[in-house]
Amino acid sequence: MPVHRTTIHYTGHVQGVGFRYTTHSIARGHNVTGYVRNLPDGRVELVVEATRQETDAFLETIRDRLGNHIRKEQLDSSPATDEFAAFDIRH
Repeated sequence: MPVHRTTIHYTGHVQGVGFRYTTHSIARGHNVTGYVRNLPDGRVELVVEATRQETDAFLETIRDRLGNHIRKEQLDSSPATDEFAAFDIRH
């Protein structure tokens, strides 16, 4: 199955609540690579490369666990770059 890159920007009360660490923990249960990081404007950026099915499952788990902190999601899809070996937290 083809791998795609999805970039998601989360808006809401998403910093200072363990969002990055919870996302990293969730990623361990999915076949995904990429990163999650806080942005200076208060949003969280998530970049994930995986099959569409795996990405959808990963994002659904994030919504289930962190949805009460998320006010808005902005998604953008593009071809995978295969630049990631794992899923990391970036600072």
